[in-house]
Amino acid sequence: MSLLVVGLSHRSAPVSVLERASLAAETQAKLLQDTLAAEPATEAAVLATCNRIELYADVDKFHAGVAELSTLLAQHSGVGLEELTPYLYVHYEDRAVHHLFSVACGLDSMVVGEGQILGQIKDALARGQELHTAGRLLNDLFQQALRVGKRAHSETGIDRAGQSLVTFGLQQLAAGADPERWARGKRALVIGAGSMSSLAAATLARTGCAEVVVANRTRSRADRLVEILQQGDDTEVRAHAVEMSAVGDELTRADIVVSCTGSTGLVLTADALADALGVTLDAAPEKPAATVTPAPADVDQHAAWVENGSATSAAHAGPATALRRATVPAQSTGPVRLALLDLAMPRDIDGAAHRIDGVRLVDIESLAEASADAPMAADVDRVRTIVSDEVAAFGAAQRAAHVAPTVVALRTMAADVVAGEIARLDGRLPDLDERQRAEITQTVRRVVDKLLHAPTVRVKQLASEPGGAGYADALRELFDLDPQTVAAVSRADLNDPNRGRS
Repeated sequence: MSLLVVGLSHRSAPVSVLERASLAAETQAKLLQDTLAAEPATEAAVLATCNRIELYADVDKFHAGVAELSTLLAQHSGVGLEELTPYLYVHYEDRAVHHLFSVACGLDSMVVGEGQILGQIKDALARGQELHTAGRLLNDLFQQALRVGKRAHSETGIDRAGQSLVTFGLQQLAAGADPERWARGKRALVIGAGSMSSLAAATLARTGCAEVVVANRTRSRADRLVEILQQGDDTEVRAHAVEMSAVGDELTRADIVVSCTGSTGLVLTADALADALGVTLDAAPEKPAATVTPAPADVDQHAAWVENGSATSAAHAGPATALRRATVPAQSTGPVRLALLDLAMPRDIDGAAHRIDGVRLVDIESLAEASADAPMAADVDRVRTIVSDEVAAFGAAQRAAHVAPTVVALRTMAADVVAGEIARLDGRLPDLDERQRAEITQTVRRVVDKLLHAPTVRVKQLASEPGGAGYADALRELFDLDPQTVAAVSRADLNDPNRGRS
């Protein structure tokens, strides 16, 4: 079996496609279950954020796996396969491991170095464990990715290379001004009470906002977030929660609005925003976006790219970038009365809000545009080295683990042979006393252990090296080990409740 990932992200697809392909929690669960029901996959995990949708699987056939995972992503996202395919990327085996470790370190994020992805990877692992779709490989992979991400943040200055989408978004809203000075004394409305909204509320409080209002469909979650804000030692912000029905009234008093909900439709329409500001929405049509035809691609081409050593095609990545930049709308001019930050995918705030006088809108699309030219910190090179080292270590550990059940089965067989010979000896020499029998038994066991020690240690070393996967097969063949016995050892190890804990 081999690791395969098929996905799309802000690097390969325009925000309009990511927005349409976003997966609700229940859809992710159904995708995982259907992936396991598909023939090529035995394990599955899905990493779905506002910037990426990736399906990880342990497959036995590469081409069939790419085709099946691509089809499943299209079916569950609601975007047709023909339309989705040009924006998909494929990573296989070590390249797939390298990709997830890079993602965990923030190297593949819209804002390089942001740390929220670690929580999202942790959630993806927990979902796979809860649904029993993550087995030995994906458990090990995601656990290691979390450790690699934490190592990158603790051993390097990658945090200085970027910040959270919230902080970056506030910088864009401030339009060159110091974000803390810009936000000081303002009244903020946060819509949603999930992880990103909670981060936004906490960031606004630390930045110096005078008041933070939290609106959420589940009032208890909004109340809990307000309680956390008021308990913070580093802020003196006034905070309170409101029902979602009160959002319209709160808009008339807000200076800053941050929205990040799981809604599949708009939370704030342009008309509602115009009403709150007491202005008329400019009905002039938007400047049409440039027409970009994606480079033709299909799942067979994806497979060819991987086999030729390239996970993506420059030809297929280019149109995505061009389309994304072509559809970023121009902002209204004049004094800003209401600053809007939309961190949801699909979007919460109507893109037409940019036509309202006094409104500044920053969303995922404009953040992608702004971050394209963000400077890279020197520590990024150090993180890349860490990722490369960890990929090599993970591969070695997986190859060594592959041979371990065979070694255990060999030693179990040897112990059975010793037990059988001692029983036969008891029948031939019934007059042996307990001390003599014990001494003979211990001697035979020592002989067997010494004979097996060197080859079993050496086979583990050889198996951990690239191309060493065949040593387990050779060991089974040489000692005529029952494959069912080896499989039983593997199952027992996988079901160990202490396995993978850190």
